Amino acid sequence: MRATKFLAAVALAAGLGLSAPAPASAADFWGPTGDIPAATRVMTFKILNRTNGKYPDSQVFWTFNGQTRSIAAQRYIDVPVVSAARMYFHLGSATSPYSDFIELNTTASWIGVNTTRVDGFGLKLALRVHVRGGGDTTVGETQAVFGQTRAATFAEFVTNMPAQFKHLGQVQAPYRIPAPSQDAAFRAGGQYANYFTAYARSVGQNASTADIFACAGPLAQQAALCGALNRHVAHLPQAQWTDTSRYYQNAPANYYARFWHNHAINQKAYGFPYDDAADQSSYIARSNPQYMLIAVGW
Repeated sequence: MRATKFLAAVALAAGLGLSAPAPASAADFWGPTGDIPAATRVMTFKILNRTNGKYPDSQVFWTFNGQTRSIAAQRYIDVPVVSAARMYFHLGSATSPYSDFIELNTTASWIGVNTTRVDGFGLKLALRVHVRGGGDTTVGETQAVFGQTRAATFAEFVTNMPAQFKHLGQVQAPYRIPAPSQDAAFRAGGQYANYFTAYARSVGQNASTADIFACAGPLAQQAALCGALNRHVAHLPQAQWTDTSRYYQNAPANYYARFWHNHAINQKAYGFPYDDAADQSSYIARSNPQYMLIAVGW
């Protein structure tokens, strides 16, 4: 019933042509930083509630390094050295299906961190890493996306997708938009299992549609080629595979990934596993980090 009501809201949003409200200034969105306590370990994380009043701080939860807290109870995290870690976020309760995560590694004087849409979209997320001595790097969804209602974001996704991808905005609504690599329709026996087949063969690749979306099988160690197939530039000379102006211009292509790039800060997003090919991912690597702001949206 909840999904049915949500899809009705999505349809209404699309029918009315709803657009995002004017975003707050960057300073307002990220808020003050003078309150961030100095880290005793690597750096300090500060979690920001950017749910537009949908959830109070007591219902915005994070889970990291064996701990789960609401940001009403603990907004700041003194981050230790971690390897291949994830930090999860939940809205409503600590186990709510409205959830998402970021991925990170740290050393005593370095952080590598990213948002990810490789498996799907759950919550709007944005990161701002500040280094000692000054300088900030931001990734994630734009402020305009944060300003939209959730129904409007789902509606925009469905409206902007070609037929083969539209269902991704509906099958797990209102909780998630799964990536095509996670969807049965693109796997063997599925309705769109041959979506990439002819294109892959035209460039000499015997890779399945599922393997292309997941950068798996024969593409598991071929980042540049998998990126080129997803972006529909594999038929071009390899020197043009890094020309972003050519990406997603024709089908077949990973239009799910294109959507998140179009809605991301500096158009950097992790829409598929090797989206870091040609430096297109939402990955930040900085030395001497002081703090990171993490905006969690609805």
